[in-house]
Amino acid sequence: MNLTGLIGLGFVAFSAICLAIFAVAQHRAPFTFRKIPAFSRIQHSVRLLVENGSRLHFSLGNASMLGTDGASALVGLALLRRLGEITSLGDRPPIATTGNAVLNLLAQDTLRAAHNAVMPEDPFDMTNARLTGFTPFSYAAGVMASTQKENISSSVLIGNFGSEVGLLAEAASSQGVTVISASDNLIAQAVLYVTSSDMLVGEELFAAGAYNQAGSAHAASLIVQDVLRWLIILALLAGAGLKLAGLL
Repeated sequence: MNLTGLIGLGFVAFSAICLAIFAVAQHRAPFTFRKIPAFSRIQHSVRLLVENGSRLHFSLGNASMLGTDGASALVGLALLRRLGEITSLGDRPPIATTGNAVLNLLAQDTLRAAHNAVMPEDPFDMTNARLTGFTPFSYAAGVMASTQKENISSSVLIGNFGSEVGLLAEAASSQGVTVISASDNLIAQAVLYVTSSDMLVGEELFAAGAYNQAGSAHAASLIVQDVLRWLIILALLAGAGLKLAGLL
């Protein structure tokens, strides 16, 4: 293994050790994070829909689980599991829509696990996770058609989207549905900025699990990100200083 590979391996190992340490620390003394309005709106909306008998719609986008865009889908699945456990206690369980076959299977399994965690005696409806289309705009059209008569009061759009996400956000907003959105795609972020009132910006997407009590590992991962960020900043400053001193 060359030097670059060794550095990369050491970086991963250091991150894993930090993650384990902070996860244990999170159990003993929970971390406090800055307030993000979109997450507060998610929690408020979920409480309301359980009380009034309406339904949560969760859209995971059309990411391929074999590519780099799969990271946003994994974040969405973690949040879906947490919200699914809460909303499955209501009269109308949540529904999830996807634009990728593998992602749809994962959404089905996530909803089933959330359902079985709180209502193991009741059968789970596999149609609550729906593959609505394989292309971006057929997916968006399928989402709007499949959720039109479902009494949706809150719609969470988290995953990999393109410009078609504007159709989803606009259609939901026109029906008085609360929309919380996030994407790892810059085009989708630009569209959501003007069509969604509650949007997660940039890396806030990857804090979804931590802010919704999806597990101590999610909270610990935010601290690890900050640690790595500061280490990179210090390394850049040290390199600049050595360069100015003529040592590099």
